[in-house]
Amino acid sequence: MAVKRNGCESCTDITCSSTKEVLAQGNAKNVKTAFDRVKSRGMSACLFGSTGTCCRHCNMGPCQIIDGVEEMIGICGATADTVAARGFARTVAAGSAAHTDHAREMVKGFIETAKGNGPNQIKDVEKLLSLAQLFNVVTEGREVNEIALEVGEKALAEFGKQDDQPLTMTKRAPEKRQAIWKKLGIAPRGVDREVVEMMHRTHMGVDQDYQNIMLQASRTALSDGWGASMLSTELTDIMFGTPVPRRAIVDLGVLKMDQVNITVHGHEPLLAEALCIAAQEPDMLELAKKQGAKGINLAGVCCTGNEILMRRGIPVAGGFIQQEMVLATGAVEAMVVDVQCIMQSVAEVAKNFHTDIITTNYRAKMPGAVHLQFEDHDAINSAKAILTHAIKNFKKRGQCFIPLNSKVDVVVGFSHETINYMLGGRFRGSYRPLNDNIINGRIRGVGAIVGCDNFKLGDDAHEIIARELIKNDVLVLATGCAATALGRAGLLCPEAAKLAGPGLAEVCETVGIPPVLHMGSCVDNSRILIAATAMVREGGLGDDISDLPAVGTAPLWMSEKAVAIGQYFVASGAQVVFQSLPTSGAKAFHKYLLEGLMKPLGAHWNIAEDPMEIARIMIARIDAKRAALGIDKQRERVLFDMAMRRDLGTTSIGAGCHGPGPKA
Repeated sequence: MAVKRNGCESCTDITCSSTKEVLAQGNAKNVKTAFDRVKSRGMSACLFGSTGTCCRHCNMGPCQIIDGVEEMIGICGATADTVAARGFARTVAAGSAAHTDHAREMVKGFIETAKGNGPNQIKDVEKLLSLAQLFNVVTEGREVNEIALEVGEKALAEFGKQDDQPLTMTKRAPEKRQAIWKKLGIAPRGVDREVVEMMHRTHMGVDQDYQNIMLQASRTALSDGWGASMLSTELTDIMFGTPVPRRAIVDLGVLKMDQVNITVHGHEPLLAEALCIAAQEPDMLELAKKQGAKGINLAGVCCTGNEILMRRGIPVAGGFIQQEMVLATGAVEAMVVDVQCIMQSVAEVAKNFHTDIITTNYRAKMPGAVHLQFEDHDAINSAKAILTHAIKNFKKRGQCFIPLNSKVDVVVGFSHETINYMLGGRFRGSYRPLNDNIINGRIRGVGAIVGCDNFKLGDDAHEIIARELIKNDVLVLATGCAATALGRAGLLCPEAAKLAGPGLAEVCETVGIPPVLHMGSCVDNSRILIAATAMVREGGLGDDISDLPAVGTAPLWMSEKAVAIGQYFVASGAQVVFQSLPTSGAKAFHKYLLEGLMKPLGAHWNIAEDPMEIARIMIARIDAKRAALGIDKQRERVLFDMAMRRDLGTTSIGAGCHGPGPKA
């Protein structure tokens, strides 16, 4: 059902109060958003495309395949399973390529920083030294920048590596998982090599066995998760500082009526960091005052927003599905974009206002936008040119509406290192308390809610799933636009512990953390891999990621990157739940994703449409892992006297009131 909004039809499936508030205002009367376009399409999605059985990889087709119908196979003879597997694998390759290109830019920026060029510096020396050890870089007696330069050069070499030795970062994975990758022949080699091979093998007439195609799809995804994305996250932390918990605010109310509002949208933090530095320069602030503004207000959108949110506390105005809403306020002087997840429609929305869309990357231009190339080697001057253009728009601002009550407090910045520190302190940092509280049942398990927003599905799915998980004592880790949505829902603050089950609430209140931990942007899902590995190494929860009572979901996935993320989690041994996959038209291949991958990888995909059903599946998978570990039984609470404690010998931290836990 649709309702009238200022004389036009509008989607009624919006639950976000700030979005509805902006769309109800007169200055948004001419704004047509993706919500409207979803409603007005007047036709359902293509049956063949949505089920993965349309093949257009050669010029004999396109071929529309019907599984089991001999007359409806491809002209070349390709079956539904082959076609769907090729399509799925190409999606993984495209998503991995996006993260890879992002990561390469971060590595190149890191190298320039190590050379002393640009405004950035090496901030996390401890993490640098740890990475240097992994790359066999000598550190003793050397300057920090000299060490960083060699680490950066070795990291860059990982992209074009041509030998058959696994990527360096895969040495971080549990030994059992590395052995599985070696046995299957899917340990990732050169980062770029895996994407190229995947595209070659899915070319017409090459790989035609869906199980064999999936081996390379796994290797390609692993080159992202344990290669490009992990390198990007680690080097970004070293250069800009590893995130630590900080309070901030999110939602459309972060825009300011009396300041120049500039939103930063995209994924590569080199641009955002330069804008943050330049916006504090006296000449920029003076220019803003000359235009009648009291200052410069930077706000994030999408994953760039998450990057500067967790490192600088810069507020996030919105996630992916709110990018048009940010502009519809009429209060934004410029939306500065780089790469990935920028909708072409933002240029059309901006035409209704004084706002400019400023593209900054030669890879990503759009009609109707102003292009000001951001130059890494001259970052501050590039940033100042962009800011100057935006500031001069302030005097042109007309009628605008900012939902001032739509500001939500959040606590963000939960990196692997932060969690380690909060659980054990600087000198005794450890995942032991987390493992023990999972073993003793206070925490049922860990659920990751990651990925995109999607206009086709309810915008409250992330919140529904998270509330159900934490109510059942499942600690939630969140990244990307999912994390932003959970922030708007009020779940990223310690006070949200009151919504959790008694066990999880007790742990959150003791440690001082929210029941949902913001771990960064979509590229930062590698932090979750590192955290999972740390849990395995701490002991007591099995010897592989596949043993952990942990499961992930990207319920509103939109981009190809999300499928690549899902596959690298599955290939790492962690089950995932999505609302849909474009594979259901190929029965054998679809079943292989949902069941058959368990045998080689120890994990598989799960599909569910309803958010509550997704939460139930996640809890069921967690409970199954608890049962397999033998920690599903309710333990008798025992108060130990001194004699009993002496008999225990070395006990694990936090095990006293529930009996002895496993030794570390």
